[in-house]
Amino acid sequence: MTLEPLLEAPLAIQIHVATILPAALIGAFLLVWRGRGTPLHRLLGKIWIGLMLVSALSSFFIHELRMWQGFSPIHLLSILVVVGCLRVVWLARRGRIAAHRRLVTQIYVGSILIAGGFTLMPYRIMHAVVFDGSSLPHLLLLVVILTLPWLLLALVQHSLLRPAGGRAKLFS
Repeated sequence: MTLEPLLEAPLAIQIHVATILPAALIGAFLLVWRGRGTPLHRLLGKIWIGLMLVSALSSFFIHELRMWQGFSPIHLLSILVVVGCLRVVWLARRGRIAAHRRLVTQIYVGSILIAGGFTLMPYRIMHAVVFDGSSLPHLLLLVVILTLPWLLLALVQHSLLRPAGGRAKLFS
């Protein structure tokens, strides 16, 4: 693993990665955390929305995949993310929580998991960051580092923080 390709990338790509990585972590936490509707959920949700908007807007300045006059399908996804983020806030404020939850999940899966997965394809910057210069032990360590917090969170959510008669509470 090496950060060199990312450090040599254009500023728009650096901003995009710097916002999407914390958005991926915060979003994953919010999707699995049972403390929905709490002040912490609202705060992290606002941070997540801000990160997603900055990430989507920064992508309009990334033109590595030129298909139509400098733009690609990823730019269509960025438009959907911007519109979706605005709608997520609107739905939450109107109390349409099921639709809010569904749309947040769709945005997360489509823009972070699926689109993010495509960045790991050969000849892409994130592929070079993750795989160039990496040995099998380094890659296994990376997998452990990325999965351990979520395993611990699941353990805590399902056993330690569950009150006898209600929802799990974290940081309340």
